Amino acid sequence: MINTKICSLLNIKYPIFQGGMAQISDAGLAAAVSEAGGLGVIAAGNGTAETLQKEIKRIRKLTNKPFGVNVMLLSPYVNEVGNLLAEEKVPVIITGAGSPGKFIKLWKRAGSKIIPVVPSVTFAEHLEKLGADALICEGMESGGHIGEITTMCLTPQVVDAVKVPAIAAGGIGDGRGIAAVMCLGAQGVQIGTRFLLANECSVHQNYKDKVKRAKDTDTAVTGRATGHPVRVLKNKLVTKFKKLEKNNAPVEEMERLGRGRLYKAAVEGDIDYGSVMSGQIAGLVNKEQNCEEIIVEMFEEAEKVMNDLNIYIRG
Repeated sequence: MINTKICSLLNIKYPIFQGGMAQISDAGLAAAVSEAGGLGVIAAGNGTAETLQKEIKRIRKLTNKPFGVNVMLLSPYVNEVGNLLAEEKVPVIITGAGSPGKFIKLWKRAGSKIIPVVPSVTFAEHLEKLGADALICEGMESGGHIGEITTMCLTPQVVDAVKVPAIAAGGIGDGRGIAAVMCLGAQGVQIGTRFLLANECSVHQNYKDKVKRAKDTDTAVTGRATGHPVRVLKNKLVTKFKKLEKNNAPVEEMERLGRGRLYKAAVEGDIDYGSVMSGQIAGLVNKEQNCEEIIVEMFEEAEKVMNDLNIYIRG
């Protein structure tokens, strides 16, 4: 059993987080991951506090295990959501797209563990000083909104720079990936793309099938000119984006093109003109399983890899 500081910090069996994927990571998926021994995560996305509260109540009916909520700090409802998380005493709060500084004292008083996503060492050091309990080092291999540094390069630099545990994310889809980032000093992993194919994941079947068919070169990054680049699977929408970018179209035009596209893909199943967010590891992800099978399979493989190499992970 791979047991690290993250396991004892959060009272989970396996040091694995399910990524908070907007429009996808609901209470059903999160509960299944938590029941399997990982940390299931509900994505607040751009939703209202009322919508999120329903999901929090639902997950508490499905499991009594620890769970988390991913907060997108650029959401227009972030203040209401931030207050709700404190009222509900959510066990783990994961933040992205900004600094959670103004909420940290509030959430700490509620007893929550705060784990921000960081794209750089400087930001990691800043958030550790503000009181983060752990940090997620998310490399640019991941699906959705990305930074500029790879997981392989970012993780060991953050590990060396901070004292709190680091969780690696981006480009991890099997036990070999888990073993690799553990060797870089990570105390856990966050995985999104592989959980897209979980039986408990409610994303549209067209989306799942496109991920299953993906090859190693089938992702692309759109929206760099907007300052908010997004990694997706290639389709007709990507072709439109690339044409706009080539012609130096105004940022407003690109933002209009991207508006509502994740919903079209994840909920409506439009994989031609929807935003099919996926990490570069999609070429390795090709079978549907339940969450427990995914987690057990990955950690059994990771343990075998480390045993074969005589590697011991110190928790």
